Amino acid sequence: MEKKYLSIPFDAAEAGKLRIGDYVCLTGTIYSARDAAHQRMQEALDRGEELPFPVKGSVIYYMGPTPARPGRPIGSAGPTTASRMDKYTPRLLDLGMAAMVGKGRRSPAVLEAVVRNNAVYFAAVGGAGAVLSHAIRSAEVIAYPDLGPEAVHRLEVVDFPVIVVADAHGGDLYTSAVEQYRKKG
Repeated sequence: MEKKYLSIPFDAAEAGKLRIGDYVCLTGTIYSARDAAHQRMQEALDRGEELPFPVKGSVIYYMGPTPARPGRPIGSAGPTTASRMDKYTPRLLDLGMAAMVGKGRRSPAVLEAVVRNNAVYFAAVGGAGAVLSHAIRSAEVIAYPDLGPEAVHRLEVVDFPVIVVADAHGGDLYTSAVEQYRKKG
């Protein structure tokens, strides 16, 4: 399959061109955030405060890196299970977030929000954090430093490899792949 190359930030029109199963290389700024950071962002929004990064067109990577080795901007940077962020995700999508990167299935509410907002959910390969870290050119903590690896990081990436697993057209690779497998059996 042909790889697609996508610059971040991107808009709903760009997201709408993607289909489940597409291999995509992301280049630009992405933000890492996991459970604790998402909870704090939710609380900030509830208080009417700004988030620590511009949400419109953004990509959040569900990842908590390991410490960087000498000469590297970041340590291992593999995805974490996305469903842990499901209770926060529809709100961020409604605020203009373009995409998320993680691993695993998403709730029906998240999948509906992906379609409603013409967004996309990408998967990165779990267990390949050391390989994925080589696409990260710089990493900087921009919010919640007390959370350690779960702090929000600004990551500059070049050709960061992901796969579209939920698209703006209602496609869900986790569901369709299982159905295809069952038909072959």
